[in-house]
Amino acid sequence: MHTDQRYIEALRNNDSVLLSEIYRKYAPSITAYLKSKGADTEECGDVFQESLIDIFKLAADGKFVLTCPFEAFLLLVCKRKWINLLKKKSRSGVTKSLDDGYAYLKDNADAEASAHAQQLEQEALVMELLEQLSERCREIIRASYLSDSQQKLAVQLGVSYAYLRKKKSICMSELIELVNHNRYHP
Repeated sequence: MHTDQRYIEALRNNDSVLLSEIYRKYAPSITAYLKSKGADTEECGDVFQESLIDIFKLAADGKFVLTCPFEAFLLLVCKRKWINLLKKKSRSGVTKSLDDGYAYLKDNADAEASAHAQQLEQEALVMELLEQLSERCREIIRASYLSDSQQKLAVQLGVSYAYLRKKKSICMSELIELVNHNRYHP
């Protein structure tokens, strides 16, 4: 665990003192970086804020452990969010892989931050694709991740255990197919 884990805890616990410190310490350099890449002031603020929200979501369950400096992690999340925003704006897509832009990453802290950022992106993609499934599939998949017992979940959903297992399997197959299709045909 990195000593900057305190910032993760601050996000989780809405610690206004440390949240102010995050903005004071990191917003200026990240804003400068994003402006150098073509972002305007409003976009810089949006990217910074949305990145903090993404990190908050990742840390919300209390299991996320920061293994690199917070600044490196936050910067990479912001960079990737900016690249994705540019990609959406242009609608033509980015011809390079997102990781090609990070070839200069030279030390272990940056590599770990990159892995955390990639995990955030993958989770965001899965959540986006989950919305394309039927309402029942979304309900079953979400409930399955929150429940420790599939038998209790079947009772809560008012279905048999066998039905739940089969339906969950079908729904997960559909989701995996969407993820794979999106990965190879973005």
